[in-house]
Amino acid sequence: MAAREPSSVERIKAASRGLRGSIVESLADPVTGSLREDDRQLIKFHGSYQQDDRDQREQRRHAKLEPAWSFMIRARLPGGVCTPAQWLALDALAGRHGNGTLRLTTRQSFQLHGIVKPALKATIAAMNAALVDTISACGDVNRNVIASPNPLASPLHAEVYDWAVRLSERLLPRSRAYHELWLDGEKLVGAPEEEPLLGPVYLPRKFKVAIAVPPLNDVDIYSNDLGFTAIEEQGRLAGFNLSVGGGLGATHGDPATYPRLADRYGFLLPEQLFAVAEAVVAIQRDHGDRSDRSHARLKYTIADRGVDWFRAELERRLGLALAPARPCVFTDTGDRFGWVETHDGRWNLTLRIESGRVVDAGERRLRTGLARIAEIHRGHFRLTPNQNLIIAGVAPADRWRIDALAAGYGLDGYRRAVPVARDALACVALPTCPLAMAEAERYLP
Repeated sequence: MAAREPSSVERIKAASRGLRGSIVESLADPVTGSLREDDRQLIKFHGSYQQDDRDQREQRRHAKLEPAWSFMIRARLPGGVCTPAQWLALDALAGRHGNGTLRLTTRQSFQLHGIVKPALKATIAAMNAALVDTISACGDVNRNVIASPNPLASPLHAEVYDWAVRLSERLLPRSRAYHELWLDGEKLVGAPEEEPLLGPVYLPRKFKVAIAVPPLNDVDIYSNDLGFTAIEEQGRLAGFNLSVGGGLGATHGDPATYPRLADRYGFLLPEQLFAVAEAVVAIQRDHGDRSDRSHARLKYTIADRGVDWFRAELERRLGLALAPARPCVFTDTGDRFGWVETHDGRWNLTLRIESGRVVDAGERRLRTGLARIAEIHRGHFRLTPNQNLIIAGVAPADRWRIDALAAGYGLDGYRRAVPVARDALACVALPTCPLAMAEAERYLP
């Protein structure tokens, strides 16, 4: 079969000089609030999407004005853990440069909305100053690596979290473009850097990795391109079951696109995790569809070529066959709200954050309340894949102070919410998502 022409995005990546493009020139252009068309694609690799306010489109069109452009910035936060100081830094940026809200995502990260172009660089630089970067939070690369925040009394969380952080670093692009553009890093002279894993045109589409800790499947392990299910034996991490090829997305009206659950491929030891992850990424890099972006996820590569083909190709690249998957049982995908004692005698408080939107609205002043908690909290925060928040590592003597703040600012809604309201999720949708066909978040509850 004759090779098909690569998509326009593939051509943009190939000509981008390691994801640099003309972003510097686009940012410096005072005539428009937009980036150049090619740079709108490249900015994704740096953790941002250009958007416009669709509520204003008609009004601005009649006034012969360009759309009300703004940018969404997404953090890379593997495992969803941040410090109180980082929370306060992001909260301040949401007020200074954004729309006054933080949004917690299903991939355990933060999004800032409503950033205008003149504030884009300053916002990303300030995030990095708080040790929160945005590299690869969007684009045709590995996205934020998620891991079960595990509010139950399990000693595995710290170990699994460490693997999530290390794997995220391992799969990052090697281009210095991010540091040059946003952090005023030293510009390299000559050819762009080599990308030994991702290659010169990166991956065909986004790539998602998750680590689950049974019995909780809060990360929806079988909906990810690559999944590692932690296997605990005698109180220690024995290894991981491997799952590959999941994804729930589909294009409306296109029957050639469809959701697919990942297949299980076997068991691996912890020291094999990097090699297995890199081999799976390399297979998708080499065999993924670069002509049709709606058919470019790993799930289609496996569906087209077959599970047996993928297993053989993975074993060929690894030089070994994986052991059979070990037994494990998932019992729940939700969060356990309220206080839970951990294995080390401290306490975690899981709070319900509707659609992940941290905002002050009426009597429910979530944003102010969480800032007050961050000012006194001596542990850390964990973002859950259900867009909720865990105040983690609370000393027994400090519980009453956290409880008082939660009640005073309307953060204790989980106590009164009916199950359907407590567990409901909604994407941002209108007015900023260009793909939205209907309301979502604004129509909840």
